[in-house]
Amino acid sequence: MREKVEQYIREQGMIQKGDRVVAAVSGGADSVCLLSVLAELQGRLGFELRAVHVHHGLRGAEADRDAAFAGRLAEDMGVPCQVIRVNAAAYAKDHGLTVEEAGRELRYAALRQQARLWEQEEAEGAPAGKSAGEAEEEAAEKGRRRVWIAAAHQQEDQAETILHHLFRGSGLAGLGGMRPVSGDVIRPLLCVSRREILEYLKEQGLSYCEDSTNASEHYTRNRLRLRVIPEICREINGRAPEHIRQAGEIIRQADAYLEGEADRIWEASGREEEGAAAVPAQVLLGLPDILASYVIRKMIRLQTGAAKDISFGHIRQIRGLAEGRTGSRICLPAGLEAENRYGWIRVSGAAEPAREEGSFQMDVFPLEKGDEIPQKRYTKWFDYDKIRGELLTRTRQTGDYIMLKGGGRKTLKAYMIDEKIPRQERDRIPLLAEGSHILWIVGYRISEYYKVTEATRRVLQVRFYGGEEHGGNDSDSDSGRRSQPQNQ
Repeated sequence: MREKVEQYIREQGMIQKGDRVVAAVSGGADSVCLLSVLAELQGRLGFELRAVHVHHGLRGAEADRDAAFAGRLAEDMGVPCQVIRVNAAAYAKDHGLTVEEAGRELRYAALRQQARLWEQEEAEGAPAGKSAGEAEEEAAEKGRRRVWIAAAHQQEDQAETILHHLFRGSGLAGLGGMRPVSGDVIRPLLCVSRREILEYLKEQGLSYCEDSTNASEHYTRNRLRLRVIPEICREINGRAPEHIRQAGEIIRQADAYLEGEADRIWEASGREEEGAAAVPAQVLLGLPDILASYVIRKMIRLQTGAAKDISFGHIRQIRGLAEGRTGSRICLPAGLEAENRYGWIRVSGAAEPAREEGSFQMDVFPLEKGDEIPQKRYTKWFDYDKIRGELLTRTRQTGDYIMLKGGGRKTLKAYMIDEKIPRQERDRIPLLAEGSHILWIVGYRISEYYKVTEATRRVLQVRFYGGEEHGGNDSDSDSGRRSQPQNQ
């Protein structure tokens, strides 16, 4: 297996002679294998190695045990090791993240901090006894060396990631999975399976720690790892994770090609103006759907730096603007807006969520124990994990409906009639919709289906600006009457 990993490192151009590697060591089987293999390859590949263990401030004595184990393991292998302590729970609360997301952010931040410190140490080292020319040449050589962060993701982790993205509706970028080399992160074990890792550890007489949270099926990824992938291997193909990884490599190649084509089209036809990215509608209409989607995603990234929370449905809507009339527009996540302006499709507004009258602001954050649902007429909370498609902000359409208490469904038309909403007002009331299902009739009520409950994990908070002009009074109510006050 060591030879297999070495070949993979060379094929992917992960580590060059003179580079430095900071290995993330949790104490689990995969990270123990990673540290062991890298320690053995140091001499052959000519790099320096250090280890970092991040203590997340969770799991009490078990986490202390893991930190002590990682330190002893690195010492036994002759690898310098640093234990970094962080508070993942507090960071999650302060930044509106799940504890799992917070732990990941803090972990990579700690690893990068140690990488920077290592670079500073070397930069400050005095080249004693060397001439000015030799010192300059040595400094130039140091500048060419890279400091890599090595993560212990393996083949099943890759399969889990690809399936997770597939089930959540990802594009090609997500279906490509984790990249062997991504910025300053390398993943030398992506080419080997969990079985190979455990066999290697047994052969080498190496022990490891078990994280009790890995056995919990509370997280989607854990369910994929513990139930779905093993079932696929048993019932369909025992080498399924390997084949999924190989498919991810092919998809990454296709994604890279399409990204390049989108860049070419943007350079030839796109422009940035007034805080917006714009491209002629006719250009989008003349492209195959897949290529048009890549151009649109590029426009979004120019405004936000990423296309997070932008779904396939959002991309389809933006392309649909190219066939619409000038002035047509749609609201998007992260405060973005897309519009057709005189034959140009523009994506704008990422700097700050819109605050103009009649606009919506949306935020997602984990529900914490003790959180109080706001009792405000124009700020509502929804169970984010029940939302499967893209959200639209619009006015009413034929077929719209809302779910009532007890599971009953009522058409929006019938609801407005029953609530005696004047006919001339009905087409002006703003709606938040998923398809034909109305989450929120602004100024009136929300759908029972999307209400926050004790089972809710993530909250979508939506605030509507300029609500006083769209029916109802300023008090909290459900069509003028208070019912289910905890989530109206």
